[in-house]
Formats: sequence, structure tokens, C-alpha cells
Amino acid sequence: MMEADLRETILLIEDEPGLAGFMKWELEHEGYCVTWLADGREGLNAALSGTWDVILLDILLPSLSGLEVCRRIRTQLDTPILMITARDGVPDRVAGLDSGADDYVVKPFAIEEVLARIRALIRRRQGTPPRQREQLSYHDLHVNLATREVVRAGVRVDLTAREFELLELFMRYPTRVLARPFILEEVWGYDFEVDTNIVDVYVRYLRQKLDAPFGEPLFHTVRGVGYVLRAEETGRASP
Repeated sequence: MMEADLRETILLIEDEPGLAGFMKWELEHEGYCVTWLADGREGLNAALSGTWDVILLDILLPSLSGLEVCRRIRTQLDTPILMITARDGVPDRVAGLDSGADDYVVKPFAIEEVLARIRALIRRRQGTPPRQREQLSYHDLHVNLATREVVRAGVRVDLTAREFELLELFMRYPTRVLARPFILEEVWGYDFEVDTNIVDVYVRYLRQKLDAPFGEPLFHTVRGVGYVLRAEETGRASP
């Protein structure tokens, strides 16, 4: 009777044969079981039909872009996704993360960094404790963790996956000032120093959806530190 393969599985979706071959060899050398596909649509089908520990996903792919592949995966699965991109501008990184990616790495990269990011994603997923509560509430803002429904002042508000994760973090620590590096680590899971401007961008998204339409701001800036979720009657922070 054959023993089951207990190695961690990685789906590599990358259309550059030279890079993909190198990554596959390095990953297998580290003990991972790797499946490589070069087409976006084929990669999506494999992602949805298989069980993977991590998905490595290039953005520029034939048939279907990596961003679209990521969005479609996220409608059904929470498998960790490491986006591979040749674009390092903030808007490009935000687009990748907003599509549902957990992390990103910019070409050209050191394989040691990719391996470290993969280990971090696996640790983060394996170490995530079960949620103790399905409902979080603060002031007139209510979050259902099971249905991912967000309601403020009786009005339902639609959020992207990343916006929801950021809101959940604030809702777990109401009135507590959260530093940018802490937010970055908790929501994006980075082990490396990156541009914390991504946090500012996503807090702005939450303000546009959850503050602006309701008149009373809940998300406040604490200059030089980070942000706090706090209703005005409990005290004011810098606007």
C-alpha cells in the first residue's frame, strides 16, 4: 500500500518557462509538491478543483489575467495566494491585494524571499485560531463574520475582501490605537518591511464607505502612529 504524500502542495501559475522551471526546482528542493501551469484559465480550473497549501500567481498570463484568476478563486476559496508581479508601483500592488491576494513579490526577486513568504503564509494559515464570535459590534456598526455582512446605522455596506479584513481588525480592537506596522502584519501578514502606504489607502476606502455617507466619523488618524476606531462621544482623535 502506497503511503500518502504529506508534502505541502503549491500551485505555480506562471507563463515564463525559464522562471517557472527555476522556481519549481527550488520549491521541490525545499520539499514542496509543485504543480506548474502556464495558462490563466487552466490555472483557475486547477485552483478550484484541487487542494493547495499556497498558490503562486503571476499577473500577466495568457487566456485570463492573474488579477481575474485571483478574484474568481476568492469567491470560493481562502487558499493563501502569493502574487508575482513585474510592477512595483503602489497602485499595482494595491490592485493585486484588492483582488484578494495575501501577499506579493516583485520581479526580479531572490528565491530566498519567496520561500520565506511561502513559509509565512503557511504558518499564518495553520496558526489561525477559530473565531470565537460570529458577530462584532461597535457604536452603530455591526459585522457578521459568518456572512461577511457589514451594516452601519441600519444600512448594508459592501466591502471587498481586504477591506473586510481590515474592518474586522478594527472591530476587534475598538478605541485602541493601531500602529501601521501592526495593521500591515495582521491584515497582510508581511514578514518584510514594505510601504505602509497600503494601510493608508485601505483606511481611506473604509472612510469613503463607512464614514462619509453617515456624517459621524469612526475612523480617526493618530498622527505619527496609525489609526483608531472610536465614536466621537468616547473621545476625539486627530481627523
